[in-house]
Amino acid sequence: MLVVKIGGSKGINLDNIVKELIHLNEKIVLVHGASDELNELQQKLGIPLETYNLESGFESRKTDEKVLELFEMAYCGKMNKKIVEMLQAKGINAVGLSGIDGRIFEAKRNSAIRIKENEKIKLVKNDLSGRTEKVNAQLIKLLLDNNFVPVLTPPAISFDNKAVNVDGDFSAAVLAVELKADALLLLSNVSGLLENIDNENSLIKKISSKNIDSALDSAKGRMKKKVLAAKNAFEKGVQKVVIGSANIENPIKSALNGQGTVFLNE
Repeated sequence: MLVVKIGGSKGINLDNIVKELIHLNEKIVLVHGASDELNELQQKLGIPLETYNLESGFESRKTDEKVLELFEMAYCGKMNKKIVEMLQAKGINAVGLSGIDGRIFEAKRNSAIRIKENEKIKLVKNDLSGRTEKVNAQLIKLLLDNNFVPVLTPPAISFDNKAVNVDGDFSAAVLAVELKADALLLLSNVSGLLENIDNENSLIKKISSKNIDSALDSAKGRMKKKVLAAKNAFEKGVQKVVIGSANIENPIKSALNGQGTVFLNE
């Protein structure tokens, strides 16, 4: 069984993944993002895209009630149903659900986040964000056992029953662990972790269990979150974790065959 996370950045070729699924016999769960769709929606509606630089070194979208409403439109509405429609057109009986539905992704809501602003650390409260800590594996297994392909997306439901913005890569990693997936594939618009972000030929092909932390230190931007998600799944028992490209022919098989950045237990 595979968990495949499809990135939401600009330039993702969904057709490659959809066409390949017709020929795969594996049980597959898809998790997807829609960050570029949300960026465009905010721009069209004149709502500025604001981010926080977290003390931990990550970047996080500022998520208030208005942004969360647009988040649900872009992720649960447009992108989720677009992917389901594409799969149905190929004869694949997909079911699109958000992390809120059936408490598929359950998260601890951030009571406060620590941000860096002008070299100072500040506390921000009331941001509608969190971190996925539990998944409803029983519901996903029910769908898989009845030959449906689950297509999942953030947001998550918090322990106090609020919709919250959560990272899709990390949510997919938690899901892969709970489902005891054979592999977690994080597919996006880049070939994997690059040693030099401006040089596509600097792909880091293998990351051993001994040097995951150094790889995390060298990752930049969104890739940093992907490496952290991969590390989480890998260290909790998922035997094969690959960060690879969605924009090549047969992206799933290619990743399973080691094309991309492969995490190795050695």
